[in-house]
Amino acid sequence: MPTLSVEVITASIAAGDYAAAEQLCREQLPDQPQDESLLLLLAISLQFQQKIGEAVDVYARLTELLPESSVHWGNYATALREAGAEKEAEEAYATAIRLDPRNPGPLLNLGLLLFRRKDFVAARETLLRAYELDQDSPVIRINAARACNACLNFEETDLLLKPWRTWLPMTDAELQMELGSLQLVKGDGQAALELLEDLVRRSPQNLQATIYLAGAYERVNRVADAEALLATMLAQVAGAAEPMCAEANRLQAKLALRKGDLAAARSMLETLGPRDPSDFAHYFMLAEIYDKQGETGLAMQALCTAHARQDEELKAVLPGRYAVDAPVLPAAVPRISQEEYRGWQQTVAPDAMQSPIFIVGFPRSGTTLLEQMLDAHPALQSMDENPFFNNLSEFLGDYDIRVPEDIPQFGQRDCDGLRQRYLRMVCETIPRRWDTRLVDKNPLNMLALPLIHRLFPQAKFILALRHPCDVILSCYMQNFRGVLATACSSLERLAMAYVSAMQNWLYHVDVFQPDVMVLRYEELVTDTPRQVQRIGDFLGLADASPMTAFDRHARGKGFIGTPSYSQVIQPVNRKGLNRWGRYRGEIEPVLPLLEPMLRHWGYSDRPADREVASRGRESHESHESPR
Repeated sequence: MPTLSVEVITASIAAGDYAAAEQLCREQLPDQPQDESLLLLLAISLQFQQKIGEAVDVYARLTELLPESSVHWGNYATALREAGAEKEAEEAYATAIRLDPRNPGPLLNLGLLLFRRKDFVAARETLLRAYELDQDSPVIRINAARACNACLNFEETDLLLKPWRTWLPMTDAELQMELGSLQLVKGDGQAALELLEDLVRRSPQNLQATIYLAGAYERVNRVADAEALLATMLAQVAGAAEPMCAEANRLQAKLALRKGDLAAARSMLETLGPRDPSDFAHYFMLAEIYDKQGETGLAMQALCTAHARQDEELKAVLPGRYAVDAPVLPAAVPRISQEEYRGWQQTVAPDAMQSPIFIVGFPRSGTTLLEQMLDAHPALQSMDENPFFNNLSEFLGDYDIRVPEDIPQFGQRDCDGLRQRYLRMVCETIPRRWDTRLVDKNPLNMLALPLIHRLFPQAKFILALRHPCDVILSCYMQNFRGVLATACSSLERLAMAYVSAMQNWLYHVDVFQPDVMVLRYEELVTDTPRQVQRIGDFLGLADASPMTAFDRHARGKGFIGTPSYSQVIQPVNRKGLNRWGRYRGEIEPVLPLLEPMLRHWGYSDRPADREVASRGRESHESHESPR
């Protein structure tokens, strides 16, 4: 075949005239039915015209003619994927990878196929193999990060996305949307806004990007901006594809919920239905609406569906967490004995003023409210919720060092190195103001007390406490990410997790005798001035009054990485008190599990228990004095 014909066909494809390219190929093929270039150009022109079935046949012919060509097997696999033949596509990608194991392209495409199929573990492994071969490719790094995030490998996600600014400007709008969405999911609201605002500014007709941006505005509490953008968008999406309209309406429902228009939000969500069979977020949002409307039965039905669908996804990622004999909270099991503690080496460590202030407590106990209060004080600086001590434990685990079992081996050099690593993580998260004391809020840091105490033995802790029944009910209603979600699949599992976490905390408090203040949510919201003064006295603050303006301060922060992001920008209210009473029928079966902690903290229903627990509480809360 003359070279000129190939050049003409290639030029037609480049110009977007795929029909002309197809016609030219078909005119030439009768004379040269096995010509590789002609067949490839024909397949490409057919694929661009969405004649996928015909393209599959041509790519298949190429693999028959040239069975050792990784490129043709990869193209064939992609066409099969587009045709919906995913099993055959996976097999074809595997052949392409076998033929050219150093080519990251087939690995990337196979990873995308696996991710779309929600086989997140296999997708992660495949995409990380592609990343090993090409560490400079933004498309590989972003998609590998998506898979790592879906597998709850958050530290690896951060590492993959670290150079994201060097990838700008991005010519692939869809890839930039994915990056912006991923930044929002992992907690970097500012990065998400920067990416999505840039994309909408450059492509104002990109409705999907506009919907993403409006959703990001809602998530960072810029509700007015979200409403304004949505208002201009609704007319545009009216004629758009059904999924686009549906996502705009979902956002409209969320904004209606935030404004208190429960009827409108409910109507829209019930009409829309879930996105797909795995859409558990839809049911969490419906449950919130039903709960606010007093429809407790409907709320519990929606939550049951939400958790069942979420569990299906989590079981594929974390199967060990659902084993019959697996502890609900594995981190709550290991303990340091008094004897082991007495054997710890003496080390030099920061004093209380140079140590972080740790806010701990079981999730949904008021830790975010407390963090925002402290962050509103000019002498304190918080950094949102970050799993720094989990990360330190995983880092040590890479060297086969178990936490807390191997902590007794730590000497001065080990502790200094871990403190430096902790500080690096902090400074990568926030621009550190060195004239302030650091506030580290992570509820389940209560399980990391041995490691925290080893590094910061003089640190002050504030334990956020709330009625255990309100806590587990509120947790059950949340769409948590990460391993905590595995403990929330039922009220029974939550009750077991709560008791396990509290018993671990109380045991280690007795061993280490840290400087702890117990702060009850019920007292914080009913007698805020007095409790704020208690906090100020405990932390040695001359004037605690700035904490009372926490809601105005929180509104100016933007992203708040907890489910209560929309609540902590409001003044203190009592809406969360004794909420569990409306669900007493559902809570009753787990009360025997909770009873030890109900009695210990003075929340038991029985008057005799309340009196005993009250005396025990006075004794335990004496931990407020420095040690």
